[in-house]
Amino acid sequence: MMGPKQEAQARLFYEFSLEGYVPQDHLLRSIDRFVDLSSIRELLSDFYSNTGRPSVDPELLIRMLLVGYCFGIRSERRLCEEVYLNLAYRWFCRLDLTDRIPDHSTFSKNRHGRFRESDLLRHVFETTVARCMEEGLVGGQGFAVDASLISADVQKQNSSNPEDWAAREIDPNDAPRAVREYLDTLEDEAFGAATTAKPKFTAHADPASQWTAARKGPAFFAYSTNYLIDTDHSIIVDVDASRPNKTAEVGAMRKMIDRTEDRFGLKPDWIAADTAYGSEDNLVWLALKRQILPFIPSSTRVSAQMERSHDPTSSGTMRTITISVQAAKKCGTLGAPIPTPPGMHQAGKRASIGR
Repeated sequence: MMGPKQEAQARLFYEFSLEGYVPQDHLLRSIDRFVDLSSIRELLSDFYSNTGRPSVDPELLIRMLLVGYCFGIRSERRLCEEVYLNLAYRWFCRLDLTDRIPDHSTFSKNRHGRFRESDLLRHVFETTVARCMEEGLVGGQGFAVDASLISADVQKQNSSNPEDWAAREIDPNDAPRAVREYLDTLEDEAFGAATTAKPKFTAHADPASQWTAARKGPAFFAYSTNYLIDTDHSIIVDVDASRPNKTAEVGAMRKMIDRTEDRFGLKPDWIAADTAYGSEDNLVWLALKRQILPFIPSSTRVSAQMERSHDPTSSGTMRTITISVQAAKKCGTLGAPIPTPPGMHQAGKRASIGR
């Protein structure tokens, strides 16, 4: 028979636990077992005043950001709304039903303030990589490197010719944050010093971004996010931002290789990449200076130059790379064959060692 009509009846007391309302197979339960943010309060202690009102717990902000990254919530305003409504998000963020959610402006204030000054997000990333190493997920023998385009939040209408824009008198003390950061990166090999070519347009709101048509479609302002990946379990061991051009991306790759060795003691035996990293200068740097075997096909332009050129310097350079590759067979492996990266065919291996 038909049951009684359901009507909301407010109760004076409730017996309720968030723990019982989050499914055991929920993604956030799997993540929570490995999230250790106990060190961030000590890292940020010098960036908080000893007086005034208590701040929002920085661990809460990081946990909320993790929720946003895992579930594709890009808007911080919407992220606050979702955490307010979703019981699993509240459980992961250590919030009870009656706890207040931080205002969305708190994220911007901390990101451009104490989080940036303390390099907190880098600390959280490297802590995660160290945990992956402890769990045996990072082999350290072979790396892969690549870059992805990230669209900048600026429009062409708010840009101008770089010469006209640079001709204006800029006082770094009065300039907006984005302009100050741009001025600070003029000598960085991943940004201002990456290439001598002058861009067509400079965005006023975000001058460090670059006008690019790398996607073979309409041009737009963008950055490159560069990833250094351990090939054993596809763990990203380092990440760095740069301008979206080959020179800057190669500079970011070198920076990540050096930093990974410095922070974690990881130095790969070989590295795989596409033709964007196949310049003669980069192959020499990898094979001779860093003693890393490059599984990188030479760019067409460089290969054609090698075939046409009788310059003893260029020929000698490529011969040296070939000799170093042959010597790599014996280095630490007693004559074992050169390792082939997963998914790479023999033809690709021959292309990577030059002619």
